[in-house]
Amino acid sequence: MASVRLQVKVSPKAARDALLGWHEAQLKLSVTAVPERGKANAAVRELLADLLRIPKSRITLLRGDTSSQKLFEIEGLDEAELRRRIDAQTK
Repeated sequence: MASVRLQVKVSPKAARDALLGWHEAQLKLSVTAVPERGKANAAVRELLADLLRIPKSRITLLRGDTSSQKLFEIEGLDEAELRRRIDAQTK
């Protein structure tokens, strides 16, 4: 099964959950959840699952548990398909 790694910059405690777009090779997201006890990480996984139209179970946080800079592995998508799905949300 294909998989791709995705670098994400997260802004927690935001006014809304939102896709903020690409900054070079990094995706920028905001979530309303606070960065306590994994709440923001869970909100980011849920937002990514919604944006990519895949189950949360296919999204794994590899690095950045307590940082705003995160690295996720997305199973079942290659890089081209991931970008296509994200870019479709920004138009």
